[in-house]
Amino acid sequence: MNASRVQSFFAGMLVANSAPHIATAVSGRRHLTPLAGRDSGPVTNGVWAGLNLAGGAALLLAARKGKAGVRWDRDLVAFETGYLAFASWMALSERFFPMNSE
Repeated sequence: MNASRVQSFFAGMLVANSAPHIATAVSGRRHLTPLAGRDSGPVTNGVWAGLNLAGGAALLLAARKGKAGVRWDRDLVAFETGYLAFASWMALSERFFPMNSE
């Protein structure tokens, strides 16, 4: 697997991780983050979401470096696979080992 696909895969994972933290920040709830633990509030979740989005964007820029054209190549599939893998893992882990619900 080439480097841009690996970068795109991990970018997808980071972007997927940002989604529940954005939802938490917007809805004013609490959600686990590595920044403040299980009781992380909306502001902390907003910061964590931003860090994940920034990391994902940086990886996508790195994956794009040196490539010509404006259309996606197989990096899009790698990005989507990373997103799906992380979102699926989180949904299943939250279902069977809840960390963010009572």
